[in-house]
Amino acid sequence: MPFQAWLQIGLTLLIAGLVSIPVGSYLARVVTDGKTFLDPILDPLDNILYLLIGRRACTQPMNWKAYTAHMLVTNAIMGAIIYLILVFQDHLPLNPMHFTGMDPILAFNTAISFITNTDWQGYGGETTLSNFSQMAAITFPMFTSATTGFVVAMAFIRAFVVKDGGRNLGNFYRDLIRFTTRVLMPAAFVLALVMIWQGTPQTLEASVTAHTVQGGDQTIMMGPVASLETIKHLGTNGGGFFNANAAHPYENPTPLTCVILTLLMIVLPSSIVLCFGEMIGNRRQGWVLYGVMAAMVILFLPITVMPEQTGTPTLAHAGVELTATSTQPGGNMEGKEVRFGVAQSGMFASVTTLFTTGSVNAMHDSFTPLGGMGTFVGMMLQCVFGGKGVGFLAALVYGIVAIFVAGLMVGRTPEFLGKKIERPEIILVSLALLIHPLVILAPTGWSVVAPYGLASMGNAAMHGYSEVLYAFSSSAANNGSAFAGLNANTPWYNLATAFVILIGRYPPIIFMMAVAGSVAAKPTAAVTAGTLRTDTLLFGGFWLGTILVVGALTFVPALVLGPVAEYFAMKHLLLF
Repeated sequence: MPFQAWLQIGLTLLIAGLVSIPVGSYLARVVTDGKTFLDPILDPLDNILYLLIGRRACTQPMNWKAYTAHMLVTNAIMGAIIYLILVFQDHLPLNPMHFTGMDPILAFNTAISFITNTDWQGYGGETTLSNFSQMAAITFPMFTSATTGFVVAMAFIRAFVVKDGGRNLGNFYRDLIRFTTRVLMPAAFVLALVMIWQGTPQTLEASVTAHTVQGGDQTIMMGPVASLETIKHLGTNGGGFFNANAAHPYENPTPLTCVILTLLMIVLPSSIVLCFGEMIGNRRQGWVLYGVMAAMVILFLPITVMPEQTGTPTLAHAGVELTATSTQPGGNMEGKEVRFGVAQSGMFASVTTLFTTGSVNAMHDSFTPLGGMGTFVGMMLQCVFGGKGVGFLAALVYGIVAIFVAGLMVGRTPEFLGKKIERPEIILVSLALLIHPLVILAPTGWSVVAPYGLASMGNAAMHGYSEVLYAFSSSAANNGSAFAGLNANTPWYNLATAFVILIGRYPPIIFMMAVAGSVAAKPTAAVTAGTLRTDTLLFGGFWLGTILVVGALTFVPALVLGPVAEYFAMKHLLLF
């Protein structure tokens, strides 16, 4: 790859890493009720929201059961409201294009998708949704779903520092309001102004008619795009106002906005890890976990970027110049925007799957086999920083497994942050760990043998299988991106992906919150000479090794059947 491409990628990652340090400290102040510079402005807004919900509901302490129950009920109510908005949008305002209500099965899929931070879309936004639906049913849950994942992770962290036996892991409503008003709303507002400055529209007009040089007319769809675009990346939501997503010039108009959107996908998930270190009073522990995740980013990002710059033998045989020069980009430009090129497209694809955002600025279905395989990895592991809060919890799942294995090796009861990890915690963590591959591999296997699953494939053989595997990996990881060759807007895929999204989102959260309740009730053990420290480089390496080994044993066979087999078929120019 050209030096300029690596420099571009390296500087973007460096900026994201530097920004995450002060942001992590700020997040810690928000969740520990510390003072922030926004308090004088936003305290009155918070008080209004507390009054609407009920002050008692927003102030009473919650144990893990109450916290989880209130989270689930709140999400269910919001999901029902989103469903009704989509189905009855033809009876609601701000519908100048007179779109009809969404199909009930598709609306069911969409409501579940957006309330869970997945944002999987089986429709084209500009041809399906009114402006009211785009704002109330799409943009609104991008705030609440991102916040839900974050505050659940914060409640889990509190289990290791509270001294009351787990009776107070925080208050779900207070956490939800503070993170929304102190972090997401102000950041999204400022960044939306930046996007407008760069050319992203923000209007309630549905379209504008352009007169082309050929003398004809072209209708260009518009709407409140900038407000959606910023929160969709800041909250690691994904989705898009337009069907082309962040490849559309109104969603991502310039190379500068492409870099900004890439940074937005990285900053909050990485900052949560440093916030963790601040909350437990052990910054070194936060940095060890940060290093584990950063090492995986450095390891997996080239798997996506380098094959795209290398290209394919088929392109070479067709006479395409694969070497980048000052006059042409080289590599595989199929499915990529010339505004961004191979480097920014490959980095965007890697970041959006490693941080489980789901936004795309290139079509992953058009990537080389190995480049496409790189996009699978982050979704399958779900802990390479991952999405807001949930990726952090997934990393802790692997960390607790690593602690348990290490404890067996040295013959003592393992401890994490002074809390003994015993049989109940291991059972719950194992359940959380096993759900993810189950909801990916089982429906994938069924879909590639059932006629109604096969009918949606846009390609045959290995690539068609990869399309299906990607769809369920994306759904289970709350990612939402797709190999676009698969027609997922069918009753089978709408229902199957919806239930995969639900099962992939909520049961692991419930199991991890049960772990939080269990460890919070235990006394904190004093550090002794025999304590297995988890804030060392040695344990960080063991933690990383556990993730890679478990991930490889779980998912490599599935990848061999798809992108790996396709790579060797392409390499030897075999036709299947």
